[in-house]
Amino acid sequence: MIDETAAGELAAILDDVDVPVAPGGPDPTVVDPGVGELTERSLEALLFVAERPLARREIATLAGVDRDAVDAALGDLEVTLRDRGIRLILSADRVELATAPEAGALIARFVGADAVRLTPAALETLAIVAYRQPVTKAVIERIRGVDSDYTIRGLLHRRLVTELGRSDAPGRPILYGTGFDFLERFGLTSLDDLPSLDADVAARLVDPEGAAAVAGWVPQDDATRDGSADA
Repeated sequence: MIDETAAGELAAILDDVDVPVAPGGPDPTVVDPGVGELTERSLEALLFVAERPLARREIATLAGVDRDAVDAALGDLEVTLRDRGIRLILSADRVELATAPEAGALIARFVGADAVRLTPAALETLAIVAYRQPVTKAVIERIRGVDSDYTIRGLLHRRLVTELGRSDAPGRPILYGTGFDFLERFGLTSLDDLPSLDADVAARLVDPEGAAAVAGWVPQDDATRDGSADA
């Protein structure tokens, strides 16, 4: 809580200070103490207030540091949060804070998420996407043996599946993958935490035709930024 008396005294002091302002902008001699360094605490605070996942390069730009400093701070923060109720989630170049898996049941009762159930078809499709990503709808349907358009649209609506970009194959089909909501829903910190598949199950996910469909694909974020591919 702010001490109004102290705040008033501070305001009075500041009123008496003559602060020179350079024409056209702030005084270049004034250095922002938050620029040029990235502590574990400041990184945690930044991720806490962020309303979306942040890219490592974005964090580096905001903090005025290089990628090595960001990676080091992320590593320290990941270790610190390992036994806490919050976890650091990594997905490709992006990072985000999420609740710990062991708190899932309690949080689900609070937000009512325990009422949301996935059908066997949705779980099967989601598993294919998770393990085969980036993957096209045609590949998913060949593996499942049934039309999957409705199921994929449902997973997209729930943000468990996302559009990653487009393939260079004829027709430039959309490539699908998983995002942060998938990691949060299943209590994973990264795709590396996915359980290993049995040989028989892994064999079912093999689709020789699908290998060509993802050749030369460009992630959607980079494609949109460079203008080299459709969104």
